[in-house]
This record gives sequence, structure tokens and C-alpha cells, in this order.
Amino acid sequence: MEVIVLGGGLIGTASAYFLARRGLKVTLVERNRVGSGATVASFGNIRRSGRYLPQLPLAHRSLSLWRKAEAMLGQDVEFRPTGHLRLVFGTIGLASMRSFIEAARPWGLVLDELDMRDVRTRFPGVGPDAIGASFSPEDGSGNPRLIAPAFAAAAARLGAAIVEQVAVESVARTASGFTVETSKGSISAEVLLNTAGAWGAQIAARFGEAVPIEARGPQMGVTEPLPYRILPVVGVWGGDGTEGYLRQVERGNIVFGGGVERSQVALDPGHAKADPARLSLQLRKLLPLLPALANVSIIRTWSGCEGYVADGLPVMGPSATTPGLFHAFGFSGHGFQLGPGVGDVMAELIAVGQTETPLHDFRIERFLPTAC
Repeated sequence: MEVIVLGGGLIGTASAYFLARRGLKVTLVERNRVGSGATVASFGNIRRSGRYLPQLPLAHRSLSLWRKAEAMLGQDVEFRPTGHLRLVFGTIGLASMRSFIEAARPWGLVLDELDMRDVRTRFPGVGPDAIGASFSPEDGSGNPRLIAPAFAAAAARLGAAIVEQVAVESVARTASGFTVETSKGSISAEVLLNTAGAWGAQIAARFGEAVPIEARGPQMGVTEPLPYRILPVVGVWGGDGTEGYLRQVERGNIVFGGGVERSQVALDPGHAKADPARLSLQLRKLLPLLPALANVSIIRTWSGCEGYVADGLPVMGPSATTPGLFHAFGFSGHGFQLGPGVGDVMAELIAVGQTETPLHDFRIERFLPTAC
């Protein structure tokens, strides 16, 4: 079986790798460079805390692959299971945390509830005014700049063709499958996998499947190096006025995001830029998490084009209109942790016709006029 994968972010490259590992002939097509879109804009958070509960089986599957990533891909992609600390600053956040802890347990996720004495003892300098926290010890972070190129290189070693910097001019169903016309020629295959991110809805629309999606850009930044002392990823249970997330890399820099609205992005050309005018507000929002940010220099800011589906859930699974077409796009800023698992699931679904991981809530049929 031959498969064309449209889109070379983490989802597309992971899919190409797992498809090739199953012995399928794969051609991955990317309009820019592998990993240059939403993936490189990512914070690098590998968390299960706070997820939509029916997404947890996929998140568990993905975490198991993150643990194997270095051995599987032949390079260190900086997966660090440092834990995920999520602070509480008020009664709304406390209720949200406790409700999630209780609801997530039957789904196989056990979170520790910490009081502030625990937080101050284990993580000094973090969230001094918080009233509590949850801690997920097996979660952590990875490097968004390394993971998609690593999957692409590993897929290529298994025989996949990685085609970069090509414009997709048309996509059509044929008697034997699909033909994709690009600026570098025509590619044909029996199966088409749409992993085009924010552009994924445009591909789906060509086959009569409308998906309400917006392209947005997060505001990300990184500080000068500081003494290394913050081990876990740090976030917030929201609703009480404090927002944002941060982590410290081993070189000492603090990577941060959140706290401000994501910017609107035009899909043509799809370039997202950080807004310097928002930086001061963003840092003020982050100070309750880490007061030390008040006295550091910001050395770089960036953004990237992410696809946000109207209901906040991705589109995953087979097309509702076209045999041989599959979708995996619209991860709404939550796809980094899921990426390896999504690739594995889509490869399983394409190769054997079914998957053990539940995808019902992510099916594209939910947007069809007759969906119920």
C-alpha cells in the first residue's frame, strides 16, 4: 500500500515513521521545511493533566512512545520526565483541579494533590502565593525543534520519501486512489493522510467535509540563562486571574507562554509573529508563577501557525465522504504531547483498518449537517 502524507509537522512526520515501520510506501509532502509550522511554535509541554477525558487513552499511548523516543529515533529529542506542576490560586482553580483529579482516575491518570507546604519544600521560588497544586510525576517536556526532524529522518531511513518546500497545487480522487499535483511534479497513492494542521480544513473541504477552524499564533518567549533550579513544567488551574506556563531548560533559560490572547493568522502566507506590545502584559501574568521573572532579560520571542477547531478537539480518523482519505489535524494547541501517539494510531488505522485507541469524539462526522 502507498500513502501520501500531506503536512510535515510532528503529526505528519510521526505518521510517516509509523507507516513506514509497518512496511507501507510513504511520501510525505511539506510546503516549507519539516517541523517549521505549529510544531516549532510549541512550548514543548508533555502533559496529560487537564485534558479532555476521552483523549487520555491517546495521551497515555503517546507518553509511552515519548519514553522510547531516543532509542526509537536514534537521537535525543530532549524528552525529560520532570513532572508537571499545576498551581492553584483561588477557589475556582481548586474546584477545577479536584474535579479533574477525581474524574481522571478511572481513565488511568493519577495526580497528586499538593498543599503549599509541599510545593514550597519541593519547588522553592515557584508560586509563593498559590494555595495548592497538582503534580503529575511522569509528564514533562520535549524539544519542539528536534522532534519532527527526528521522526522525518527515521522515516527516511525506513524508505519514506520526505519532500520539502513544495506547493500543493491540487488534490484529486482517482480510480486507483489519489493524485497530488505539486510544484515539483505529480504524486499518486492509494491512501491520502491529511496532517496539514491549520490548512487541514482546506484539504477536507475539497472532499465535501467542512470543518470550522481558525488559524492562530501563540506568544512564546525565552529568557537569558538563570541558575537551574526549576525541574517540572509549571502551569495553572485557571479561572482565578493567573495564567501562563513555563519551564526551565537544562541550560538555565526559562521558556514561557500563555497569559495573552493568541493572534489571528492569515493562512496565506501563514506566517505568525509574536507581538512585542503584548510582552509586558504576558510577563505580569507569569509573575505569580515565578517572581524571579521580574529581573531577567528576554532574549527571543516567537510564534507559529496553529489550527484551532471550534470545539477545541482535533479531527482524527477516516473521511466521512471519501474512501482512502484520512484526517489528523486541528489539535488546537494541544498536539505536542499527542504527536507520537497520533502517528502510531493513524498508521494502525490505515494499515489494519481499526485501532484499539478510541477516536469516536474526534471523528469528522461531528461537523456534517446530519451529525447528532
